[in-house]
Amino acid sequence: MTPFESCLVALKQPGPPDALFKTVDKALADTVGHKLFTLLYVAPGGLRVKRLYTNMPKEYPVGGYKPVTESDWHKQVIHGRRPWVGYDAKDIEWAYFDHKLIVSLGCESAVNVPVVYAGRVLGTLNLLDAAGHYKESDFARIEPFAALMIGPFLDAIAADPDIGERPRS
Repeated sequence: MTPFESCLVALKQPGPPDALFKTVDKALADTVGHKLFTLLYVAPGGLRVKRLYTNMPKEYPVGGYKPVTESDWHKQVIHGRRPWVGYDAKDIEWAYFDHKLIVSLGCESAVNVPVVYAGRVLGTLNLLDAAGHYKESDFARIEPFAALMIGPFLDAIAADPDIGERPRS
């Protein structure tokens, strides 16, 4: 069974998506590799994101919200619905406010793939590893896994306490 086929099996299982998230984590480790893997959904209103999954819960706990700031990264990934790759520590510093923690974990490259449904970015699938680990050609290998997150992200957004908040245009 391929890593993706394992994810399809996990997708069909009843209950919360935790087993799916862990299966996708392992599948992506086998497909492109990573040290840190997180899933974040964009909360209603588009002003913050919430972590649904992490393989480093001590450093990046599940839950809690992070504010979204307008940046070039945000324009590309969230507004533009296009993946982003960072090749080195300078790129990590450019993209993330918590770059010092990221680099301290041995992560100096990243790839962020938006989870898109009906033209709307629901969240991002985020992989980080050593400098130079990722390249743009990895997008095609990662995007099928991002598509598996549509259902869990829609469920998380629907359950968000601020669901009545007016979306930002």
